[in-house]
Amino acid sequence: MTTPVRLGMVGGGPGAFIGAVHRMAAALDGQLQLVCGAFGSSPERSRSGGLALGLDPARCYADWTQMLAEEAARPAPQRMECLTIVTPNASHVPIARAALRAGFHVFCEKPVALSLAEARSLAAEVRSSGRQFALAHTYSGYALVRQARELVRSGALGALRKVIVEYLQGWLSEPLAGNKQADWRADPALAGPSGCMGDIGTHAAHLAEFVTGARIEAVSAELNRIVPGRVLDDDGAALLRFSGGLRGVLLASQIAAGEENGLALRLYGERGGLEWRQQEPNSLWLKWHGQPAQLLRAGGPATAAAAPWVRLPAGHPEGYLEAFGNLYREFAARIRALEQHPGAPLPQPAVPGIEAGVRGMAILEALLTSSHHNGRWQAVEDCA
Repeated sequence: MTTPVRLGMVGGGPGAFIGAVHRMAAALDGQLQLVCGAFGSSPERSRSGGLALGLDPARCYADWTQMLAEEAARPAPQRMECLTIVTPNASHVPIARAALRAGFHVFCEKPVALSLAEARSLAAEVRSSGRQFALAHTYSGYALVRQARELVRSGALGALRKVIVEYLQGWLSEPLAGNKQADWRADPALAGPSGCMGDIGTHAAHLAEFVTGARIEAVSAELNRIVPGRVLDDDGAALLRFSGGLRGVLLASQIAAGEENGLALRLYGERGGLEWRQQEPNSLWLKWHGQPAQLLRAGGPATAAAAPWVRLPAGHPEGYLEAFGNLYREFAARIRALEQHPGAPLPQPAVPGIEAGVRGMAILEALLTSSHHNGRWQAVEDCA
């Protein structure tokens, strides 16, 4: 049996939604074990957060700098091997850079940075470190998203023509002063230059590229601030030009009142299309030209490409935590493979890495520039 990867966490203390999600997902397959953390904005909150999780009091650190220093000094069989970063956006790069320099692998929330230049600088650090870096584009971990990608690769839909991706939420439909999750997302010093597009639009863009295999080359965008007093965008839309002639539309909004977490992808080729919705993740619709539509279900006989990421028999729902767990499982496998067979090819398909982070920032900067110039077509900077 492979020894679990020893995991540390910075951020994600009491009241933080995403930290608990990361911890549950990392523990799902028994391939990672949380051993330490710096969980809060103060030493007291950090320590109390770690103690509430049942961690060794000596490894409930006052802050992340103390954690990196003391963990690096521990004997190799005991020390943390990988750091999960679930802090506001502005601290991702400094924490990740310090962790890499201390010899730790990194699993980071997205967006990876506040700017494309900052993301590229971190990418250089990742490459020189020899460590693994993962980015939390959770939706690429869904089994039927993997099935959809394989259908595209196999040519089943024919040449791709149109993609429509949308991510609609309603939780910011009114001011939420005093709400911890809303407050930092509305602060450019913590969130960066974009609100809605940086938070969820980057997820939508990554999903479109992940499934189609095409790259967004140019955008024509409009980003809006709908709720009075907002400094950052809370709504937006863009036309997309992809490589290979594919055309698309991206919608992202956090003021779509009544919506919960409405991420959806529709893709159309010469012979048919497909549709997947995150709130019904175990269903993938195939829509054939001139033929009846076909419903594929996770775990069913027609979803062989999804099988490696399905844990339960058909009809037993799997969702967000399982998709997140798939990314952590892949990340742990890559860490152990790197350790046991240095220089050998790593397991594929891989969890999204630093390249996806740089790519996301390039797309986001193009969206912001286009919107600033009244929707002028803006090329996405080549990050190859």
